[in-house]
Amino acid sequence: MAQVFDVSAARNHFPALDEKQVYFDNAGGSQVLREVIDSITDYLCHNNVQMGGTYAIGKQSTKLFKEGMEAAARFINAGPDEIVPPVLGSSTTQLMRNLSSALSFPPGSELILSLLDHEANIAPWVQTATARNLTIKWWGAADKENPQLTPESLKPLLSEHTRLVACTHTSNILGTIHDIKAIAETVHTVPGAMLCVDGVAYAPHRGLDIKALGVDFYAFSWYKVYGPHMSMLYAARTIQPQVNSLGHYFNASTTLEDKLGLAGSNYELTASIPKVVSYLGPDPAATWAQIAAHEEKLQRIILEYLNSNKDIVVYGERDASREKRVPVISFGVRGRSAKEVVEKVQARSAFGFKSGHFYSKRLLDEVLALDEEGVLRVSLVHYNTEEEAAEFVKVLKEVIAES
Repeated sequence: MAQVFDVSAARNHFPALDEKQVYFDNAGGSQVLREVIDSITDYLCHNNVQMGGTYAIGKQSTKLFKEGMEAAARFINAGPDEIVPPVLGSSTTQLMRNLSSALSFPPGSELILSLLDHEANIAPWVQTATARNLTIKWWGAADKENPQLTPESLKPLLSEHTRLVACTHTSNILGTIHDIKAIAETVHTVPGAMLCVDGVAYAPHRGLDIKALGVDFYAFSWYKVYGPHMSMLYAARTIQPQVNSLGHYFNASTTLEDKLGLAGSNYELTASIPKVVSYLGPDPAATWAQIAAHEEKLQRIILEYLNSNKDIVVYGERDASREKRVPVISFGVRGRSAKEVVEKVQARSAFGFKSGHFYSKRLLDEVLALDEEGVLRVSLVHYNTEEEAAEFVKVLKEVIAES
């Protein structure tokens, strides 16, 4: 990519963007790189055999899978033995379920769960706590419009019995970026306490240096990072001995893949991951910086209008700074049905976006105190344009102005 972000060049990598639809629902799943699509097709046409064979295609299949795993590790700055390949179901929800089943907790353990999270990082731990008679402490926020997770609000919940804290890097509703490094440092003041982070809404927007964050577990979905429909779970080397194997008793149980993979590795999808990494160019950090700057422009256009309208409530960070948020923007229109607003905007434009709770129902019910209709959410990524953002504001203004 160029030194200054070239959105036109980026869009050329995504075949879906040649169509009329304008994708403003990217937090539910991004569009897929052409190179990823071609890689999957090529694998299925030429390398679709069981790995481990000593014949030529068997060796090539094994090599491609290994390269995919190594690329995935590079993407987050982790060693290849610290990630688990996709399991059947290929979602962060599934990986969190597997992880919760594989961890042991001593009697009397306390689990601290964030109310700002997607249910993927809540339900498995609730079920674990219920089944094993553990204590749950809920980590919320006092601000009903811009709730945030901070080390300061976490500290009163910690005790010598804390064994796990589960939270989100960025809420898929609020878009606010949490200081995960500081949260990890706070969690680790308790001996034996672990931090499990849902990075699904963060990973499409910023580069990940998982070791710098200091987390124990981190999961995200590749299908929201321009890649195939699969997910990935990180576990620090130091914590892996505490992960029990879910595999057959006669199989190896050395690596995280052995313990949690459950023979669910999708060969053709894993082999396509290097294409996502290559898309970021020879200097991924510089590319992510360009993406962040471009996305700041997109969210500023939308937030400036939303913040200026007294009939609109923004949920999450109102500041468009790239340091504070990503372009996952949720809001409500006073006196108007969220579903109705979405339908009216879509009736007169090509914008695709939604309303609802987006699987963060505890956040909407217990923190934001909203009704069943939930929020309106637009979620942009780097291939969206300033022109699209401005046109969305124009159409939304028209709809809101109607009686």
